Amino acid sequence: MFIIAVGMVFFYAPTEAVMGNVQKVFYFHVAAAWVGMLGFMAAGVAGIAYLRKNDRKWDIVSMAAVELSLVFFFIAIVLGSIWARPAWNTWWTWDPRLTTATVVELVYAAYLLLRQGIDEPDKRARFGAVYTIVGFISVPLTFLSIRLLRTIHPVVVGDNNPEAEGASA
Repeated sequence: MFIIAVGMVFFYAPTEAVMGNVQKVFYFHVAAAWVGMLGFMAAGVAGIAYLRKNDRKWDIVSMAAVELSLVFFFIAIVLGSIWARPAWNTWWTWDPRLTTATVVELVYAAYLLLRQGIDEPDKRARFGAVYTIVGFISVPLTFLSIRLLRTIHPVVVGDNNPEAEGASA
């Protein structure tokens, strides 16, 4: 199915009138961002499950979710930068959405460092669980940043009314 979807992106989906072929990056960028954010949420839920049940399998689930999410969210950031170059004439701008996405990536990269610094497995799992729960606060902030702050990032929540806060023209 993945191969068919990729083929459809490149050979079936029409070329966008204004952005041209670079618009096709969105098919992967948005999906990768969603996988990353949902994975961070899964890590937080697994962290809650670990704290409630004290079962190390939830720590393993949380760790795996963070590792996968870091990869997918990094891919989303890179693909967004590839799109931004022709659209905004820059690879990177300190737009609120980009900045908060980078903070999310760094928060969860620090999670990996935290885990490496604690030798006792139960203590590592407990600290990791609390960290994923608290760290998840950064995920909805990133998602809502285009509505909460003035931004050039395209609107993905609600309508695309140019008068709306955060809307792209």
